Amino acid sequence: MKNKICVIFTGGTIGSRTFGDNVELKCEDKSFLLELYAARYGKTVEFDELRPLNILSENVQPSDLEKMADCVRGVNKRNYDGIIITHGTDTLCFTANLFSQIFCDIEIPVVFVSALYPLDDDRSRGVENFANAVEFIKSVDFGGVFVSFENHGENCKIHLASRLIAATEISGDYNSILNVHFGEMVNGSFIYNVNALNPTFEQLKKRRPPCAAQKLCMDMVTIQAHSLLNFDFYRFSEVKPKAVMVQLYHSGTVCTEGKEANFKNFLKYCKNLGIEVVIAPVDSRARTYGSAMGLTDACTTAYDISFEMATTKVLLALGSGKRIEEELKKNNFFEKLY
Repeated sequence: MKNKICVIFTGGTIGSRTFGDNVELKCEDKSFLLELYAARYGKTVEFDELRPLNILSENVQPSDLEKMADCVRGVNKRNYDGIIITHGTDTLCFTANLFSQIFCDIEIPVVFVSALYPLDDDRSRGVENFANAVEFIKSVDFGGVFVSFENHGENCKIHLASRLIAATEISGDYNSILNVHFGEMVNGSFIYNVNALNPTFEQLKKRRPPCAAQKLCMDMVTIQAHSLLNFDFYRFSEVKPKAVMVQLYHSGTVCTEGKEANFKNFLKYCKNLGIEVVIAPVDSRARTYGSAMGLTDACTTAYDISFEMATTKVLLALGSGKRIEEELKKNNFFEKLY
């Protein structure tokens, strides 16, 4: 144990301050977060600070993600027990899923930390999320990418970054797919969540091959199934994407009757244009509804991973010149549930 952690600051609410009714980014040479941490928890850990960018996460661009990734790549992993990345909550889910793939083979823990409120707001749990990330790093001897986040009224959860799903609307709570978090922090100690879906410590300690897909591409359209969705409005006469992702209902279904709302008609339209259509999420163990019969054969299907992870894999496949279907089959960092 080196008692030394590299902290990569990227902005977000955890790097912002309150100005009246507004929340704005704060540029600072000395970290307010580290000052608050030291005041509450002492100075038993040495921190090195890096600041590759300072943005609100909703504004993140591919070049920003590449800067963050390059920053992680440039850290001498032998000098640290782990890496903490501060990040905004709005796009935390995507970046966490992304980094779980491109750093699936990292030999030390990387933990994302966020806050729903600025650190000068009494409601903020940013310092607690950070402190729990520190204690988690100190307690494990395996690498990988994780998220430390405390929902209102709960203990701080540690999530596998590859299973983090989008935050709940308005409240901003974060959970893992199927509500199976990796563990939680109780009084500064990590408590592993014993669940058949979770990897064991022994599995996490095994060396993993690097992810072949490392570059992102934005040439994709995402459509979420909802009642009375009119697929006829999705026409690509001027700009044609390379892929379309359709988020199915929880039962793995989408409307396949009628005319405008019929997904099968839209599927034919896309195939005529040479656009690959991906459907997600699909549970390989579930029974198939009559309305969904034949869909998995007609589309590229993301089995047993979250929609957020499926999105990440498709964007990486497109950007790296890999076959989407093959990338969706891979299990780089325990993203597959079965």
